[in-house]
Amino acid sequence: MNQYKCIVIDDEPHAIEGLKNYIASVPSLLLIKCYTSPLEALMALSGDSKIDLILLDIDMPQISGIELSRQIRQKTNKLVFTTGHTQYGYEAFEVNADAYLLKPYSLSKFAATIAKLFPTQMENNQEINKTDDFFFVKNKNDHLKIVKIRFADVIAIESKQNYVLIHTLAKQILTYMSLTEISKTFEKLQNFVQFQRSFILNKEHIESIDGNTIQMINGVQITVGEYYRKEFTAFLSQKLVKAKRNE
Repeated sequence: MNQYKCIVIDDEPHAIEGLKNYIASVPSLLLIKCYTSPLEALMALSGDSKIDLILLDIDMPQISGIELSRQIRQKTNKLVFTTGHTQYGYEAFEVNADAYLLKPYSLSKFAATIAKLFPTQMENNQEINKTDDFFFVKNKNDHLKIVKIRFADVIAIESKQNYVLIHTLAKQILTYMSLTEISKTFEKLQNFVQFQRSFILNKEHIESIDGNTIQMINGVQITVGEYYRKEFTAFLSQKLVKAKRNE
């Protein structure tokens, strides 16, 4: 089994210990070294060798994680910021970080992030429950006829009190079910996210983002909820492509 070599840089020993445990739980990761000093890490990474993954804190003495990342970005295939602060999202975009983990984050969140960064390897190493590509619901707007819906065709699912309105590429289906109930069907599917308490979104069908407003391809607009800002920032940091500044 191939393993991805990773390095941890964080000035907080307890944060490093937590990451060690998380890394040990992911078979595809191999921890090479931990640094509590960003300056020591910079010196160690000045050679020609390249790492698969660097997990990097931002708030550190002497050299901030943002500053350090600019010096070592070319030394790693994937770069993930681990921080307890949200205000560094833009700087993370600027240095082309691959992900942004906000402390405290769970093992499941960590593993999901690694799976997105190294999807093929993670799929080979973990037992993933395969699911059919469709589901059935009763359509209230069509005399409770049972209709088939492909997951890929779902744009968004909107809470309507005791019902949910399923927006698809072809039509809208109203079914008697709460958003919490239907979310159990979608929570293990990587394309679906919840950035607002009343909506589940298919990331594949996002058309544009204006500040905290997301517009879907069918015109539905969703304002990102305060509770979901961290996950939304992490999503943007992973997907936003930025041109590098001229040094």
